[in-house]
Amino acid sequence: MSATAILANGRVLRYSFHERLVHWLAGFSYVYLLLTGLAFWSPWLFWIAVVLGGPTASRELHPWVGLIFVFATLLMYRMWSRQMHETESDKEFWRALGHYVRNEDELVPSADRFNAGQKLLFWGFLWCGILLLLSGLILWFPHLIPWSLRYLRYIAVIVHPAAALLTIGLFIIHVYMGTAMERGAFGSVIRGDVSTGWAKRYHRVWYEHLLRDAAARK
Repeated sequence: MSATAILANGRVLRYSFHERLVHWLAGFSYVYLLLTGLAFWSPWLFWIAVVLGGPTASRELHPWVGLIFVFATLLMYRMWSRQMHETESDKEFWRALGHYVRNEDELVPSADRFNAGQKLLFWGFLWCGILLLLSGLILWFPHLIPWSLRYLRYIAVIVHPAAALLTIGLFIIHVYMGTAMERGAFGSVIRGDVSTGWAKRYHRVWYEHLLRDAAARK
């Protein structure tokens, strides 16, 4: 990131407007898919489809919104994939996971822009998104699958909800990490910036890199 990442009044640019826009495009489309998918999955939750405009509208919109989610996920891959590779500090993070869960920040290794948990969520959503896309296309157009390949429909019926359930688990962890584990992280995907204190506490390696980059540009 450029020197403009160091803002005035003790603030640091965490996410650009483009990054936030893509994140919320993925987020809102995912929540819609989550709710309508649960409505289709269980009769006990079918009322959700009624609330969201009726079963017919939910059934028609679900696959189209799925394409929007996949598109946003691919944009996030283009933006962040280079920053999501495992590093030595990530291995140290996993070894210190217990300290992270207990909010013992002084015992948790410094993280770069994304810590190991965030990277796991990124790759989890990416691969589950691919499985949801492939299985979803089969379920969307089952009449195009020849009888000799009918086993693909059987596999899709299992893979689609299984991948969806995995993403629900990842989504719960993502929300918890952004609201409870790293206080202030949720605000960063709305406003775009964080305090220098937050950057030092949770992502010191990233913050120090920004300082070095800013000094080199002067």
